[in-house]
Amino acid sequence: MDFSAILRKRRTIRFYRQMPVAEKHLLKLVESACHAPSAANNQVLRYTVVRTPDLVQAVFYNTSYAGRVTPRRSPQWGVNAPTAFIAISAVKNGPVLSNMVYADAGAAVMSISFAAVEEKLGCCWIGAFKAKEVTELLAIPETEQILFLVAVGHPAETPVEDTIQQGESVAYYLDEFDRLHVPKYSVEAITRIL
Repeated sequence: MDFSAILRKRRTIRFYRQMPVAEKHLLKLVESACHAPSAANNQVLRYTVVRTPDLVQAVFYNTSYAGRVTPRRSPQWGVNAPTAFIAISAVKNGPVLSNMVYADAGAAVMSISFAAVEEKLGCCWIGAFKAKEVTELLAIPETEQILFLVAVGHPAETPVEDTIQQGESVAYYLDEFDRLHVPKYSVEAITRIL
């Protein structure tokens, strides 16, 4: 699959088939993150792969999903929940993390997302989670701060991308067939060429 096809196929997946993701596929996702840009090439991000069912379940219960379509797109444990997580943390260089670490993490998550498509997996970038609880569950060292989670699994849904223009709603929604639609601006709607 070429990059353009991967880019267009990538959608956030919140419902998953209940089958484990092989460790080799999860490591490939992390490897893709290792190739993402890093501010000043400091490479401060660290990754914790969570695939043990009890630990995946514990992390799952400390996350939230799809606020605009809750509860219809809130996964349920053992029914359509992710079967793995990748936790992204950053090494602390003092009491406050540099703002650039969030840019690094965003680039890493996108690399993971694109690699997931190539591996026929789905993922969801999660910022809505109980950081203290997840940090303790995953035994993240005190020298690191957890930034994001990426839920991973075999997709059980196929969200649709809709092209919109300026002034149209960007709110994602469920149609009458319970299919998730994700509006994205057209290039012309958001680009100035000087």
